[in-house]
Amino acid sequence: MVRPIVLLFLLCVPSSFAVKTSDFKTCAQAGFCRRGRALASRAQDNASWKSPYSVDSSSISVAPDQALFTAGVKSSLYPDIKFSLDVRIHDDGVVRVRMDEVDGLRKRYDEAASWALIAEPKLSREITWTVGNKDVRAIYGAKKENEVVVNLEPLRISLLRNGKEQVVLNGRGLLHMEHFRTKEIPRPEDTPEEGLDEDDVQVVMQVKPTAWFEGETEDGYWEESFGSNTDSKPKGPESHSLDITFPNHGHVYGIPQHATRLDLPTTTGENATYSDPYRLWNSDVFEYLASSPMSLYGSIPVMHAHSAESTVAIFNAVASETWIDVDHPTTKSSSTHWISESGILDVFLMPGPNPDEIFKQYTRLTGTPALPAHWALGHHQCRWNYISSDDIRSVQKRFDEHDMPVDVFWLDIEYAEEHKYFIWDKKTFPDPVDMTRDVEALGRKMVVIIDPHLKRTANYPVYKEASDLGVLVKSKSGDAEYEGWCWSGSSAWIDFFNPGAWEWWKGLFKTTSQGDKWSWVESTENTYIWNDMNEPSVFNGPEISMPRDNIHYGGWEHRDIHNINGMLLPNLTSQALVARSDPPKRPFVLTRSFYAGSQRFGAMWTGDNLGTWDHMAVGIYMVLANGIAGMTFGGSDIGGFFGNPEPEMLVRWYQVGAFNPFFRAHAHLDTKRREPYLLDEPYRGMLRDILRLRYTMLPIWYTAFHDASIYGIPILRPVHESIHFLMMPHYVVFPRDEAGFSLDDQYFIGGSGLLVKPIVHKDVTEIDVYIAEDQVYYNYFSHVAYRGSAKGKHVTVPAALHEIPLLIRGGSILPTRERPRRSSPLMKRDPFTLRVALDKTGYAKGQLYLDDGETFSHLEGNIVWREFVAEKTVKKAKTIKITSSDLVSKNLDTAVDGVSLTKYDPLNAFARSVESVRVEKIVVLGLSSKPVSVKVEGGEELVYEFTPGVAAEGKKEGQASVLVIKDPGVSITKDWAIVIQA
Repeated sequence: MVRPIVLLFLLCVPSSFAVKTSDFKTCAQAGFCRRGRALASRAQDNASWKSPYSVDSSSISVAPDQALFTAGVKSSLYPDIKFSLDVRIHDDGVVRVRMDEVDGLRKRYDEAASWALIAEPKLSREITWTVGNKDVRAIYGAKKENEVVVNLEPLRISLLRNGKEQVVLNGRGLLHMEHFRTKEIPRPEDTPEEGLDEDDVQVVMQVKPTAWFEGETEDGYWEESFGSNTDSKPKGPESHSLDITFPNHGHVYGIPQHATRLDLPTTTGENATYSDPYRLWNSDVFEYLASSPMSLYGSIPVMHAHSAESTVAIFNAVASETWIDVDHPTTKSSSTHWISESGILDVFLMPGPNPDEIFKQYTRLTGTPALPAHWALGHHQCRWNYISSDDIRSVQKRFDEHDMPVDVFWLDIEYAEEHKYFIWDKKTFPDPVDMTRDVEALGRKMVVIIDPHLKRTANYPVYKEASDLGVLVKSKSGDAEYEGWCWSGSSAWIDFFNPGAWEWWKGLFKTTSQGDKWSWVESTENTYIWNDMNEPSVFNGPEISMPRDNIHYGGWEHRDIHNINGMLLPNLTSQALVARSDPPKRPFVLTRSFYAGSQRFGAMWTGDNLGTWDHMAVGIYMVLANGIAGMTFGGSDIGGFFGNPEPEMLVRWYQVGAFNPFFRAHAHLDTKRREPYLLDEPYRGMLRDILRLRYTMLPIWYTAFHDASIYGIPILRPVHESIHFLMMPHYVVFPRDEAGFSLDDQYFIGGSGLLVKPIVHKDVTEIDVYIAEDQVYYNYFSHVAYRGSAKGKHVTVPAALHEIPLLIRGGSILPTRERPRRSSPLMKRDPFTLRVALDKTGYAKGQLYLDDGETFSHLEGNIVWREFVAEKTVKKAKTIKITSSDLVSKNLDTAVDGVSLTKYDPLNAFARSVESVRVEKIVVLGLSSKPVSVKVEGGEELVYEFTPGVAAEGKKEGQASVLVIKDPGVSITKDWAIVIQA
């Protein structure tokens, strides 16, 4: 007899590689989105359109010592319905606008921001509101450049800089908050009113909506069907819509996750790229399209708006399904319309004025990306599924036989007996701890999948404990456990909104016995976690998810909290991994579903992509979009989850992956095995070189992660060299260069000065790279020098299959480790190479951050953080001095830009432990002439080789000069100087 789960699998996995778009709603199939779009159409068609919402001037209240303004809001359509308005200005200039229904029949969900924010923001005490007859205003900023204006009738809120509008709320009059109401059951004709039973009929004693505003019919107010599922909508209509306009910004980015370009294409108007709005509704989209506004696995309602003059952003803290139309009324402006199913209006306006400041403002709200363990930046090898303990051992052996580095092996769902997570299938994994120890022996780790659904069977202790605790999601009745179908067959879902689940969940990951409580004793502290299916994915549910009328802790319906749901699992899992060890180790948790603030808990990947060139390309755009919305630790499955990529595609995809923050190869169980050692030559050698290149550059990646994790140290970078993005889009690095505002196929790595343009097309042998500035860029491999232009310049870079278009920006110093190792922990004592890429003035700068890479001792100051500078000496113009010094040589024991740093001692325990680690080579690019002397200051002459540069001829770029200083004998932890005299 075939088990039901197998039958279910056959039903759920299509044989062809194409998403079933019919499984997911369009805007036209979602009642509240239809209503919101119809309202926008009526507004557009009505020349006299005016928002019915206005501020009740008699209710205005301003806090005397804080930037807080509150008032009542009324609607001319519904005079008996009242709303509250709350506008406040934070001490960093961010403006928060909240609006909620007052004394309604029910309460709206108002907790979305509390899950995303790291703390309640502090209000400014240096701003006062000016109350006038027509508006309320506040002017603030170091130069009084910012202004908030609340127009009273109609309600309109704008943020201005230097008198110029940056963000406008309700400028088009599309604000609408559907109030709670009782259901009106039509009375049959000729039935006397006194003959009706009050329990059967409820009459709405409210003003009927006028046709131009809410429409003539109740469209999907109380019940809605999609496919075979019916949503009961017991609370009735409660959506809200809001137009957010950027009158002086022609480009918008963000609102991940969508498979589309970074510069968001339009969704309205005659020239719209997409006919549907962008949807935010965390969804398990099997084999998603490579260009679509469809919702995917995560939702971050953050949008950047950019122009050559400034950058602004908004964070719309809503947890329910949301649709967003994007339009550009002019080439210099952007207009958006946000339509959400439920919740309050809670919008944060971030004034910028540049991308770097936007990221600071946003991460002050939702937190910085977590600093991962060093090994997590290495190469991860996964597939669905490695079938046994011996399979894992064999894969590890093959990697070592072919000298290919790897740090992590992954196990998908088949490790678990009947898909009961935490329970090993002893037929195939009889010795899980011994298997893990074999992996650990070479410095490697295991990652094992743990999904949020639990098999509903009495012999599964995890389900039994959750059921006994009452921490499972309830069906719409609010009494019974919700039952759905997923990999485990009949399943229940943990309700992580219930505080009763939190400590219990963390206890499951303990590797030692917890008495009568179940814990995962058959694992080790080097077993880390992959949280999948946490949208949540329900195979037999509406849109492959949970019914919206399911009940969570606090009585909230699933519709109210859906987009936050996937965030809570990795949050609790990361806490569990920290709590299981003493001293605590940094966790690693990969999540498929995420929300604003998820960057605090771990990494994400772009889900079930296909092995196509288009998916390779869109993966880059998606990781960039996630990065600007804070979720910087991301990547796409190398080779595509589905399909069997040809060798050329696989080589190119590894090149893409090597320059993503998260670097994992993964594949579906129906694909051919494609571990990199299985390819024939020359492809196998190419993959080996790519993997080794990634490991060579781990110091660059780790330093970039550290920078992103602490954000506001002002001494690190000028504005145009943001420290906060791991993959920096062009508009972030060059915010005034209009030619690059839509550029998303090349990007910079952190603040390193590395510019990469991965190849995402077949049969490419050379590629066009855009240089935006009058600066020299060097080919990382060949040292060819490319000269830019102040007006921007396109250069042609070789890109045969074995070549990666990778340039070093002049003015950068890159620390690398060049010795091949089997895993990154084996590199801890390896020496460093410094690549010094001189700019056109002979200057360069870079940094290196190190710690133990595993524990939290870096928070106690156990780090090495060095700055390298190369510059011409004042006395001798032809002499260049390269220096190394502590980047933070003074005590930082106070909060710097919101980040609390402990006291730093350059002779800390970690620094002493690595003081023998040296610089074994320095490569200097771009010297104008051969040196006559190279020595450590105060020391002997050093051994070096010099290759002169070759001047450019015609259109051919010139070869840079290369000076290689061999084993200068300087420590990575000490101050030193090397003098190059020309």
